[in-house]
Formats: sequence, C-alpha cells, structure tokens
Amino acid sequence: MNKTILIEIAKKAIAEKLTGKKLIDRETLLREHPWLAEPGAAFVTLNEHRQLRGCIGSIIAHQPLIDDVIHNAQAAAFSDPRFPPLRPEEFDKLEIEISLLTPPRELPYTDIDDLRRKIRPGIDGVILRLGNHQATYLPSVWEQLPDFDSFFATLCQKAGLAPDCLAAHPVIYTYQAEKIVEN
Repeated sequence: MNKTILIEIAKKAIAEKLTGKKLIDRETLLREHPWLAEPGAAFVTLNEHRQLRGCIGSIIAHQPLIDDVIHNAQAAAFSDPRFPPLRPEEFDKLEIEISLLTPPRELPYTDIDDLRRKIRPGIDGVILRLGNHQATYLPSVWEQLPDFDSFFATLCQKAGLAPDCLAAHPVIYTYQAEKIVEN
C-alpha cells in the first residue's frame, strides 16, 4: 500500500480548483487502490518555504479517505481562514504533508500533573474540549512547541480560551497520526 499516492491526490485536487480542469480519475484510483474507499480521517498541511500556508483536516473518519483528502486539500489551499486563498504562482512552491489520524480516545486524568505524566509529546495529537470550545494540535505540533506548558497554553488559546484553561479540567482526547510527505 503506497500511501504517497495521497500526496498526488492532494496536489491534483488543488490543481483542479486552480485550473478548473478535472485531473482526478476517482474510479481508476479506487480500482487500483481499494483502501482509498475505506473511511479515513486526514489533515492536509501546506507549507511554503517551510512556513505554514494552510492546514485543514478531519478529526473523525466520516467519508472515504480519497474524498477526505480531496476535500481537505482544497480547503487547506483555499478556505483556511488564517490565509488568503492560494494563488496559481504559489502552487509549485507548496510542500504537502498528509497526516492520517487514528480514532481519538478520551484520556482520563485527575489533575494537570497527571495529564503531564500521561501525554506523550511527539506521539500524541491532542483535542481539548471545554463547553462549546474545542481545538486540536497534530502530533507534529510538538516539533514547534515541545514544552508541555506552552503546547497546552497555545492550544487553549486556539480553542478561544484563556492560556491557563487546563485549570478548568477540559476533556482531553488523544490520537496518533501517520505522516506522509513527498519523497
């Protein structure tokens, strides 16, 4: 199972939006790679010169993996609210990374010190939920924020909460991700 095909699918999905031409032969891909029809949750991260250019994904598998990658690649390129829509001249500069997520599992913890002991930096992606607020960081975010306190302070802020929101004992879920990058 050559998962780098997912990078090609993401690239073609973005190119389809830029050019208006149909480039993805879904039926052939599904015939050649039947695993693409299985439900999957994927994040598509776009970088330009090693700087984040867009990142959109699904936390829970809710559609065939091929459709999740197509949808999230286009959303990362054109609908990430943090960035303007991708321009044609940026296309060739894109570095595409896909993270395939395992199903999230709730992580019971008694207090912040217990959470600190249970979280595995660099391995666990984290979903933080408190009331109507929720945010997630992929496991790869630990590369930029290797410190537990700064990781969770910024995750709280991403969810629209105060940096010290762990004191309110939010629900924490963890998941892992298989990262696929261009060869």
